[in-house]
Amino acid sequence: MTETQAEETTDERRSRRRKRPASKWAGVGNAAFAKVLVMGLTGVLGILTSRLIITEFGTDAYAQYGLLSSLSSLLPFADLGIAAVVINAVAQSKSVRTDHDMMRAITSAFRVLIISGFVIVAAAVVVTFAGWWPLILGEGLLPGGEWAALACLAVFGIGLPLTVGPRILVGLGRTATQISVQSIIAPFIMLAVGACVLFALPAAEFLAVFPYIAAALVAVISLVIARRAISPQLGNAVREIAHPRRTPGVKVFNLAWPMLVQMLALPIAMQTSRILVSHLGGIDDLAEYNVAAQLFGIALQTIAAAGVALWPIFARARSAGVVESPAKPVLWFLLGGLAIAGGIAVPCPWLVEFVSDGQIEVDGILIASFVVFVAFQAAKYPLGMYMTDLAGLRFQVIPTIVMIPVALGLSWWLIPPLGPAGSVIGSAAAVLLCQIVPNIWYVSRDMARRRSAAGEQTSAD
Repeated sequence: MTETQAEETTDERRSRRRKRPASKWAGVGNAAFAKVLVMGLTGVLGILTSRLIITEFGTDAYAQYGLLSSLSSLLPFADLGIAAVVINAVAQSKSVRTDHDMMRAITSAFRVLIISGFVIVAAAVVVTFAGWWPLILGEGLLPGGEWAALACLAVFGIGLPLTVGPRILVGLGRTATQISVQSIIAPFIMLAVGACVLFALPAAEFLAVFPYIAAALVAVISLVIARRAISPQLGNAVREIAHPRRTPGVKVFNLAWPMLVQMLALPIAMQTSRILVSHLGGIDDLAEYNVAAQLFGIALQTIAAAGVALWPIFARARSAGVVESPAKPVLWFLLGGLAIAGGIAVPCPWLVEFVSDGQIEVDGILIASFVVFVAFQAAKYPLGMYMTDLAGLRFQVIPTIVMIPVALGLSWWLIPPLGPAGSVIGSAAAVLLCQIVPNIWYVSRDMARRRSAAGEQTSAD
């Protein structure tokens, strides 16, 4: 047997193992378990890091840290929807080590992300020298913070092409591996902040750069792991980046454009809370929102990790002509979201007091709002992962666009009387009205159509 044949045989065995019904949902559980462990570490170290920032650099520095470190959440559209192309190409491939079309998809992803990263860096430079950061970010920005914002987005843009690695791991069904790599983020940030304190560095304005550097390190490590998993495909893809005539890209924007529209709309609808609170509430409200969002972010990230693990399951089912229902996962995710968020809500006041050294208080309505928001976010994931084919992604475009005025309008209306809780309530209502309800309608109709088509095909056979 030749080396190539051996690699193909090994690859086929791995593919069969990924498709075994008995272990179909194991990846979801493994991803959730890995995320719980990582978020446990991240939560503890994050709390200690936040306390260190507040006690050593002040509440204002902590408020800006939260504001700038969340800038990347406003830019998930930066990959132009290419994540869907890479994950689907890898998940549906029958031989990831030899599939030429999959390699071309990865090459196309690198080309698009290199251009996107360059545009982000260039835009950040323009905004900085035009003096627009205070207008965009509000009162939460410290004097000199515009240079920190530029540094954050520069690191983000340069590291953007490296995010192909995590996408490949998700497509391979190795979401738990991709999550485990993230365990380096919190220790890195804490060590970096601690070093600034130890050496008395005047780094209050630039603390938010550390999470971006840590994220880039995670992307590098994931890319190395992905390279070994699909060798020699990744190396071939990188070598062909500069040769578009020799290796033309695959058709990506038919699948990427609806994903891109959602990625443009979702950050505006969901991730502008800090900016709205900064404009309508001020420093104290922003600090309160930051610390609550940090704690409940543990739940949101755990749910997101388990939710993304569903993507290759539904993609492979579609490829095999199997109708896989998301109904039970919706129920389990909803209950899991309530359990995790409730587990955070109980000790939340004590944790906030510890993190802030008694300088910040979080009221009950903000805590309750986050519990509901986490539950709704959890329920939407299985539905969204079912809808990752072209028709499903296209359907989600209009409801996602509608989310923008719904979320922003409700938040703008509710923040003045309710404080930072108003933004969370507005976001939760938008998720329910513009994602959960329409997605349930679409999924039920799509499943009925596909089952009817499968029945007609069986009768014909």
